[in-house]
Amino acid sequence: MSQANSSRPESEFSIATEPSPAQMASADRQKVAKKPTSEIQMDTDLMNTLDQDTAIPPKRRRLRLVLLILIPSLLALIGLIFYLLGGRYVETDNAYVKADKVPISTQVSGAVAQVLVRENESVNAGQLLFTLDPAQFEVEQAQAQAKLAQVVTNLTALKASYGEKEAELELANSQLVYAKKQEARQTNLSAKNFTSAASLDDARQTTKMAALKIAAIQQEMASIRANLAGGPERPLEEHPLYKSALADLNLAKLNLARTAVRAAVPGVVSKLPKVSQYLNTGTIALMLIETGSPWVEANFTENDITHMHAGLPVSITIDAYPSYKWTGTVNSLSPGTGAEFSVIPAQNATGNWVKITQRVPVRIQLNPDADAPPLRAGLSATVEVDTEQKNRLAALWPF
Repeated sequence: MSQANSSRPESEFSIATEPSPAQMASADRQKVAKKPTSEIQMDTDLMNTLDQDTAIPPKRRRLRLVLLILIPSLLALIGLIFYLLGGRYVETDNAYVKADKVPISTQVSGAVAQVLVRENESVNAGQLLFTLDPAQFEVEQAQAQAKLAQVVTNLTALKASYGEKEAELELANSQLVYAKKQEARQTNLSAKNFTSAASLDDARQTTKMAALKIAAIQQEMASIRANLAGGPERPLEEHPLYKSALADLNLAKLNLARTAVRAAVPGVVSKLPKVSQYLNTGTIALMLIETGSPWVEANFTENDITHMHAGLPVSITIDAYPSYKWTGTVNSLSPGTGAEFSVIPAQNATGNWVKITQRVPVRIQLNPDADAPPLRAGLSATVEVDTEQKNRLAALWPF
């Protein structure tokens, strides 16, 4: 029994154990040797591939696992994160610093006498910028003062004449009373034939003349009251002639004061006039760029303003100061695109139409920052608005 077992091939005792890769490759070669030549060539290539696969070391297998599974998974995760965060922030570099530009113009005509500031100098509100020649306006002021004095004199004379007429009226009334008494005496005497008819007629005529004189004086007094705009008891300051003359004087003083041109707001002056240059009323003499409250105007595409509204936080970078960050808030959105406010708006209903993405101006208010560098109107900026709107996974699977 032992001999029989010992005479068996050694391979029979290895059935219970798993063959090694080398043994399997050797068995495959033996099978290939019994096949035709064409099949042998194909199997030879297969065997070479199997030999290469069985010869891959463990480190390369782990590397293959990383390249085929882990890296694609990581890239997918990064893409998902970018998707979830991508809809929150909108950015544009079509943004510029803006400031109020105040054109300083003259309110009176005249030649420039003095320029008291320099080009690009910072000025405060109320600071004197330049003056016009005041000679003409000083003369006009003197004329207005003389006119006012003449009006006061005339009105005072009218009041005095009214007083004279009152005295004359009192005298005329006294004369009328006396004339009536005389007429009555002459009438009694004429009834007794103690006087002539001519004396009676003279008495009657005297009475009539006294009455007419009273009426004339009363008419003159009424005219004087009308000229005094109500009567002598009314103050001169309330008379229309006095008010008119006073207004002319105030206008002359105002025009004289307007020869001194001052800054309306704090800022920087530019384009100054020259000494002896003649400026007409309303002529722009210089430009004043306000520096107190600049803002940023960002022109976002129409696709970027979907979730944009006033009050959203903003991060701003100015090209002139790339290492400094400004913060601000969305102040307002323009009611129309920039093309709607252009001098020649687009006529999309005529000719061949090409769709162009429009931009909407957005005004951004800068937060106060005492340490910020000085800003100048027109500087380029890059603006990023936090819309506080996040993409959701549900949007990837709409059904």
